[in-house]
Parts: sequence; C-alpha cells; structure tokens
Amino acid sequence: MAPVPDLAEVFPPDRLAYGMQLPVQARSVLFAEPWEAGAGAADLVAVARAADDAGFAYVACCDHVAIPRRLADAMGTTWYDPVATLAHLAAVTERVHLLSHVAVVALRHPLLTAKQYATLDHLSGGRLVLGVGAGHVPEEFAALGVDFARRGALLDETVDALRAALGPAEYPEHHGPDFDFADLGQRPRPARERVPIWVGGSSPAAVRRAATRGDGWLPQGDPRDRLPRQIAELRRLRERAGVTEPITVGALTEPLYVGDPSWPVGRRTLTGKPDALADSLRAYAAMGVHQIQVRFRSRSRSELTDQMAAFGAQVAPLLG
Repeated sequence: MAPVPDLAEVFPPDRLAYGMQLPVQARSVLFAEPWEAGAGAADLVAVARAADDAGFAYVACCDHVAIPRRLADAMGTTWYDPVATLAHLAAVTERVHLLSHVAVVALRHPLLTAKQYATLDHLSGGRLVLGVGAGHVPEEFAALGVDFARRGALLDETVDALRAALGPAEYPEHHGPDFDFADLGQRPRPARERVPIWVGGSSPAAVRRAATRGDGWLPQGDPRDRLPRQIAELRRLRERAGVTEPITVGALTEPLYVGDPSWPVGRRTLTGKPDALADSLRAYAAMGVHQIQVRFRSRSRSELTDQMAAFGAQVAPLLG
C-alpha cells in the first residue's frame, strides 16, 4: 500500500487545490445532467479514475438515507451510500482523496460512523476526508428516530465523539449527554492519527461549528460576494475559541466549461480559454480559499472526463 498522504501536500497553502462532487451518485434536478439518468457504476469508476489522472484533490459523495415524497420531484430518490460508494472507488484509484460531502452523522451513533469510516480510511491508505453536516430533511430524522429539532446539538457532540472514535486509541472514550462509551475496542484503526473533519453549511451555526471543531469548512452555495465576510467570521470565531491549527477553507465554484461550448451551458457557467478561467478562479484564493469544488457542464460521460482532463492539464497549472 502507498504511504499515507500528507494533507499539506494535497491542500498546500500556496496553491489552490480542486476537487469535485461525483456525478451519478446524487440525482437532484438542481444539478444532475440528463445523461446521468442512465448511468451507473462503470461511469462512476471512469469519472473517479479521470479525477485521479487529472490531479483532483478529492472526489465527493453525498448522504441521504431516504427522501420523502414531497421532496422527490426536486431531489430525486437516487442517493448512493457514501461509505459503500467511496470504498468502491478507493479500490480503483490511487491518489485522489475520498470526501463525504456531507455525511449527516447525527443520524447514526458515532461508534457506527467511526467503524465505517475508519475502515474506509484504513482500506484506502489514509485518503478519507470526513465532511459532516446537520441535515435538512425532517422526515429522514423521524424515520430513524432522531430528533430533528436537536440536530445541531447532536452534530456538535457527534463531532466530538468522532474525534475520539477516529483517533489512534483502540479503545476510544467519550462521555457526553447523548453518547457515552469507553472500554469498547474498534479495529482496524484509521491509517493516520487524525482523520480530517470538514464541516459543511453556511448558516451561523455551521460557520461556528467549523471554526471551533473543524479541520475544514465546506460552504453551501455562498456566492462570491458573500464569501469574504463568511471567511472573516470563521477566522474571528476560531481565534476567539483559541484554536490555533490551520483550517482548510473551501468554496463551490460556478459551473465550468473549458473552451467555447457549442451548446447552451447556462448564463452562470464560466467558459473560455484556460487562462481566463484560471484568472477568474484565482479570485477565490485571494479571498482566503484553499480548495475549490468545481462542476463541469456536460452532455455525456466522455464530455465530462474530457473537461476534467482539460482542466487538470490546462487550467490547474495556472492556479498557483
């Protein structure tokens, strides 16, 4: 197995890293392309391998257990399980990190979550980044017997419990109001002593949680003009809490298309030559962003992987 990767090399302070949410595994009408409706496992593997080849820092997978009928028209009901999906892709890739964006960890006991993700990190040679979020579907919580109204407090404690359960100790220990465990051994352990936990969301509570508990922040759709204020607040809260470790700040970019498209890709999509795209994306680094999550418009799997290859070869070298 390859050596455990150094996160400072994957997300260096002097270069904008780039990753992507995987297609196919989540089919909300808000972002899925029409070709994904007929796609499956082979397409996921091809895209993950293309990300590996094109120098992507990570590929990401969402988390929903069940979608209520009232939301199905917008969200769809196809949401692959993140642990199963990322473990499958770990076996067919070599370098790319594996991000849950985001795991709704308050739906599950932290020892169960730790067992699943520690195994994933162990099998992948230390490539897990655990992205966590509060969740937003009340029916999902109700079906699993979890109090939706308390999801924020549950997530706070779950992150604390996961710090222990994903640490180096074979017998992790945590004592809190909702979760209490000790003298319970779990192996295999993660491949590294500290699994990075990135907190998703853009609400004040999510920013506070990222600042005080996270190794990274995954904003949820903040436009460019709002990000600087959010990042300033994140850093203020982190300093006030006395947290001195660096934090990896992320951003979701506008949709991208490398080159001049011959079909309507939407008015918000950034298009054009590599230097123009890189110039636009470098603005994120100037705000204090360390990694961008990119999304490409595409009409087929081959067009998507071609776009990824073009981005990696032509745009990424200009992001430093």
